Amino acid sequence: MARILIADDSLVVRDYMKIILERAGHQVIAEATNGLDAYQKYTDHLPDVVTMDINMPGMNGIETVKKIIGTFPDANIIMVSTNGLKPLVFEAINAGARHYILKPIDEERLLASITNSL
Repeated sequence: MARILIADDSLVVRDYMKIILERAGHQVIAEATNGLDAYQKYTDHLPDVVTMDINMPGMNGIETVKKIIGTFPDANIIMVSTNGLKPLVFEAINAGARHYILKPIDEERLLASITNSL
């Protein structure tokens, strides 16, 4: 079981991911709606895994990954985005993300990414 922070500005996506994760035995310990909120909640809760959307208001997901990894180099972050353009994927991985999955979210791929991140 992993303790997970979900960072996504869409309530629908957060709710869907939470259902998938909790059904698989994981614990969603916090949710964030933007990058700054995600960084603060990471600092407060120190989750095992973060799922991070790229497009969020204020600080985007890639900037947030850089900030979290800058402070917590062993953070396990999975990018979750509708954008699969190679430069963006490479930028996210180079920033420190461990995995990159595309929306719409495939349940098996999400759970495999979490398992592989731990």
